Amino acid sequence: MSPRAYRLLFWVGLLITAIILLGMIQSILLPFAVGIVLAFTLAPGVSRLERWGLRRSLASLAVLLVFLIGIALIFVILVPLIQTQIVQLIGKVPALVSFVQDQVTRGMDLLQQKLPPDQMAKLRDTVGSKLGEALAWLATLFQSVITSSFAIINIVSLVVIAPIVTFFLMRDWDRMLGHIDDLIPRQSLSTVRALAREVSDTLVAFIRGQALVCLILAIYYGLTLSFAGLDSGLALGLLIGVLAIIPILGAAMGFVLAIGLAATQYGTWRAILTVLVIFGIGQTIEGNFLTPQLVGDRIRLHPVWVIFALFAGAALFGFVGVLLAVPAAAVIGVLVRFAIIRYRESTLYGAKAAKTSRGSTSSQ
Repeated sequence: MSPRAYRLLFWVGLLITAIILLGMIQSILLPFAVGIVLAFTLAPGVSRLERWGLRRSLASLAVLLVFLIGIALIFVILVPLIQTQIVQLIGKVPALVSFVQDQVTRGMDLLQQKLPPDQMAKLRDTVGSKLGEALAWLATLFQSVITSSFAIINIVSLVVIAPIVTFFLMRDWDRMLGHIDDLIPRQSLSTVRALAREVSDTLVAFIRGQALVCLILAIYYGLTLSFAGLDSGLALGLLIGVLAIIPILGAAMGFVLAIGLAATQYGTWRAILTVLVIFGIGQTIEGNFLTPQLVGDRIRLHPVWVIFALFAGAALFGFVGVLLAVPAAAVIGVLVRFAIIRYRESTLYGAKAAKTSRGSTSSQ
């Protein structure tokens, strides 16, 4: 076996081992994943302060404190403004469930006029049982998320552990990168460094761009839904902006919530049509202007692959997998494109043989 094949097996084995290990400890990953993302995002600010003469530890502490104070100020200013709307939004959940049940009942009544009695009875039993199971599952999930001790531990660890992890990672960022650099096989050093730079540029473009997209969408949907007269419009707009962290699925969930709330509040097609127009304009702006300009084409992922990555992340690592699915898919995309380039240059693809045959033909 050639040395290149051995190196390939080494990297593939390392990747598989990392995935297996992460799957085994997925229940404790959330604060560490958040800490890594924050450290990766804030590390350039720490490096800038260090260049200005501040010690690395003090620079890390200063950047982290500024970030935490900024988040606290946002909550202090924003929460009192939408506190009432948040309470109203939570209180409308039972009405939304009742609305869905009423619509299902109306649909069943219409079908009853066109289907035989025996088929209608089977359909009614099936829909009733499945709808009851779905509602029971949602209620159980919501209750477990709110009341389970493990969820509470996760929230506490996210608030307490994540900042600590962020501080230590930012403080030792250059040192850790140096240790990782020393462990890379020397014959692959230049290749790995080039890939690492491309991965870093991709992640930076995605994180910063997606954060701006979420902020703009939160402002847009909050204002437009409020002007449309929808109760809890600001709270719903903020929720849509937060959900937009998860591409595609976030907007879809926000759309379903807005349609349901408009239907329960007004009960007219005009209100539903207004929400449809608002989301149509919002998604057009996001898909054609915001995402291409702010996120750009750096992640280079087809929407189908984004959806697949979201479901695969949820299946492998749960909620953490959903949050990290798109950036992880972008990183995998960088590695796959590199592998394709190497494959096309290899004898397995036949590139060298083709070059040789072209050279011999030209010499004749």
